[in-house]
Amino acid sequence: MYSKEEAIQIKKDFWTAFATAYPRKWLLYDTKIKDVTFKFYIDNKKAQVQLDIEPKDEEKRKIYYEKIESLKTILLEEYLPEAILERNFYLESGKVISRIWVEKLGVSLNNKSYWSEIFDFFNETMSQFEYFFYEYEDYIKDLEINT
Repeated sequence: MYSKEEAIQIKKDFWTAFATAYPRKWLLYDTKIKDVTFKFYIDNKKAQVQLDIEPKDEEKRKIYYEKIESLKTILLEEYLPEAILERNFYLESGKVISRIWVEKLGVSLNNKSYWSEIFDFFNETMSQFEYFFYEYEDYIKDLEINT
């Protein structure tokens, strides 16, 4: 078990090492769609690359999710065959969002021997997510085009 300070330092070291291994600007919060963001997630059991759809307006969340869901076959066949789509994903806070994600199980933030594997997973998965998003971004963004 690590102290709070040690855990913070491990996270800092992890993200610094990732940025050194893959020094590029990721799309993340710059989707140009309010409350639609890409995220990296890591803990001591899994790593995930996530696309969170969380507008406060429930109707907007539904539309954005359904647009991506309408592209599910393309997403799975051409970009991310392991992607999981969930219309109503419950955060620990109780908030409901829509989430599309890919995960890698059996890896740990606290074990440096996994870091290279996690970095490769993050890079490959987020790159594919970004390629998908850029290809279909006009369709996804346009709330006037119905699914």
